[in-house]
Amino acid sequence: MRINGFDFEKGERAPSSIVLAETWKPWMHTCIEAFGANRCTFESNFPVDKGSYPYSNGWNAFKRLTAQASADERAALFGGTASRVYRLA
Repeated sequence: MRINGFDFEKGERAPSSIVLAETWKPWMHTCIEAFGANRCTFESNFPVDKGSYPYSNGWNAFKRLTAQASADERAALFGGTASRVYRLA
């Protein structure tokens, strides 16, 4: 599920990873709870979102969103699911 349209580009400065994580949290956690980490993966909309916030802020927001997740869940969300689904490994 792609999440966008939060108008971050209209702010005076880029949102921090804390702001991004708190904004995305309801959608991200709902999807992960509904489908499980083994059927979800993190992605970005870069370079398009580069005008809204730095890539590192988005990446760090993902880390914040998974702070309570197990190591296996984090591994799936940060690439394991994509690697398996797209047969990259």
